[in-house]
Amino acid sequence: MSSISIVVILMLTLAICSSATAAERIVGADISMLPEIEKAGGTFTDDAKPGDAVKIFRAHGWNLFRLRLFVNPTTDFNKSWGATQDLKTILALSKRIKAAGGHILLNFHYSDTWADPLHQHKPAAWKDLPIDALVKQVHDYTAEVLRAMEQNGTPPEMVQIGNEIAGGMLWPDGKLFDVPKDQEQKQWDQLAAMLKAGIDGARQVQPNRDAMRIMIHIHGGGQKDVPTWFFGRLAKYKLDYDLIGVSFYPVSGESIDLLKLNIKQLIDTHGKDVVVAEVSYPWKPVDYADKHKDTTPWPMTPAGQEKFITDLDAMLQSMPNSHGLGFIWWYPEAIPTKGLSIWRGGAEALFDDKGNALPAMRQFKAR
Repeated sequence: MSSISIVVILMLTLAICSSATAAERIVGADISMLPEIEKAGGTFTDDAKPGDAVKIFRAHGWNLFRLRLFVNPTTDFNKSWGATQDLKTILALSKRIKAAGGHILLNFHYSDTWADPLHQHKPAAWKDLPIDALVKQVHDYTAEVLRAMEQNGTPPEMVQIGNEIAGGMLWPDGKLFDVPKDQEQKQWDQLAAMLKAGIDGARQVQPNRDAMRIMIHIHGGGQKDVPTWFFGRLAKYKLDYDLIGVSFYPVSGESIDLLKLNIKQLIDTHGKDVVVAEVSYPWKPVDYADKHKDTTPWPMTPAGQEKFITDLDAMLQSMPNSHGLGFIWWYPEAIPTKGLSIWRGGAEALFDDKGNALPAMRQFKAR
């Protein structure tokens, strides 16, 4: 083979690899509450032109849409602060996403309501199950939902087993804090069994990890020691997951410098891709951020929000071996809507109070 041919082959290989890496980068949005907002009369525009919110995101290069799922949620949006997403809702919204050419991250909460650092309540129908039966239920429920997604023609490209689980999940069986010292190992063992069951249920339906990747997600991406402690302890169980997910909220006091350090340490230690699975920043002034001015250096303006999102993306792209995979914006559709209690008054949405797309949304059109 001539030296010219070798050079051509190498150049083609590099181009293919570069394209594959770029295609995998995530610019994502959790739009789980979109149907409720639309039902209540919320509308969205882009450059003053009315449009479907999903299509507006896609037109600007957003490629992954995170959808959370509760087991048997209430239908009362305000009473639950928006925790109304059942399987029927997700199946309908996922069809819209796929029709627009988007990918899906399905977020299992394994609860009837919010699962987060302070709340990890069992679904009411599962509350009396002994631990072995609870573990089996996690497996069977996960597989059942994913089969329904496949039958719907909308299999997810990613699955999240639990939501913000640094404190455990399905409490009290999987709770990791406020437990007696001599029970800590048992609690970790039970949490690991639940996670393995969810992972196994997902792999049973879709064993091809190129078609569907599995994420473990915690809070505290920008907090000291939380990510490294949790994933360090979890590594002992050798669970078969693909992605590390972390939440990051500067207005809650989380530092982007600590986020960068934590992600770098996670990559160096575990060799996995990392996603900032929840993130947001205000486009208008908010009182609740006053006590965290040191972690909110970006102006709370449309331009400041735009600068924040570009800084976040640049930081992730600086991670070694392209392991800083991307981010997912939390609740970007949160526009003030008559009759609905909207989180933080819509200050951290990617649309303004009238539903117009903000500049931060427009940074990724070329992707």
